[in-house]
Amino acid sequence: MATRTDAPTRREQILKEAARLFAERGFHGVGVDEIGAAVGISGPGLYRHFAGKDAMLAELLVGISGQLLTGAKRRLSEAEADGGVGAGVVLDSLIEGHIDFALDDRPLITLHDRELDRLRDSDRKMVRQLQRQYVELWVGVVREVYPGLGEPAARSAVHSVFGLLNSTPHLGRAGALAGRGAVAELLHRMARGAFAAAGE
Repeated sequence: MATRTDAPTRREQILKEAARLFAERGFHGVGVDEIGAAVGISGPGLYRHFAGKDAMLAELLVGISGQLLTGAKRRLSEAEADGGVGAGVVLDSLIEGHIDFALDDRPLITLHDRELDRLRDSDRKMVRQLQRQYVELWVGVVREVYPGLGEPAARSAVHSVFGLLNSTPHLGRAGALAGRGAVAELLHRMARGAFAAAGE
């Protein structure tokens, strides 16, 4: 969602407001009418776009997992097309992509942490499958940068860095005061520092 530069569709507007409201008040604390009001349509009008709140939640969580994986694959293929780009540059690009998500889609991080178990089994399995592929892509790049790092340790390091980067919903006022650029730079340095420490 954060990667789009054109005007959002009505469907995307609904999903964005649903994510914000679900993150603020919880899935069961938000009604269809409230989501509709946030985008200027009636609650029943939402059913022209989604079967209900469950469908919105599934599209949000499956969707962002797919977008992260697609974005990471794109960054990897672009680096391979450049030829001489080293693994360190690729890792920096992956970190930048995840930071963009962590700063621009904070409600989805909260939503994932709180509401993943509410998904149907098939949707939850899809989220997990996409996330595993995303992690494995990172593990491969991290092991190129730090060849002495075994696979289990690299996987643990990747999960730890995700935990660090996904802490953005807790930044609050301090993050706003620091500014997006400064926070992004700090998160990048910390992520690289964590991988370097793991690779020692």
